[in-house]
Amino acid sequence: MRINDVKEKLKKQDSIKFILPNGENIPLHFHVTEVGVVTKSFIDCGGTVRKDTVANFQLWTADDFDHRLAPQKLIEIIELSEKVLELQNLEIEVEYQSDTIGKFGLDFDGNNFLLINTKTDCLDKDKCGISEVESKDMPANTSCSPKTGCC
Repeated sequence: MRINDVKEKLKKQDSIKFILPNGENIPLHFHVTEVGVVTKSFIDCGGTVRKDTVANFQLWTADDFDHRLAPQKLIEIIELSEKVLELQNLEIEVEYQSDTIGKFGLDFDGNNFLLINTKTDCLDKDKCGISEVESKDMPANTSCSPKTGCC
């Protein structure tokens, strides 16, 4: 989901609700502590230089149980970020604290924002000698096999 998609969805909502991939609700007293731009420059396992830029929302909950972020207030925060940070209509990554900081994709089911699990992947399967069939058969927490020499 991109920035403009979120703003359009928020305009039609009376409240904001985020749901974790396991179906649990993020407490309604959450805060959006950051809206930002994250740029990652890296070299993949095949030696290709890459750059990835996303918009980042950081969600946080505290003991402020009376806090409720209204949709219009989040729109204002996003619009300020667009102005000050020159935030473009980027794909959104959401950070949320559980056992560790989790990074999620974002979707919408018509009423709620859904945090979507993200996965690692080998970005240069050709150079690593990994076929698409092989990569689909690998366990979810790995992307490259030691036998390929790319990891």
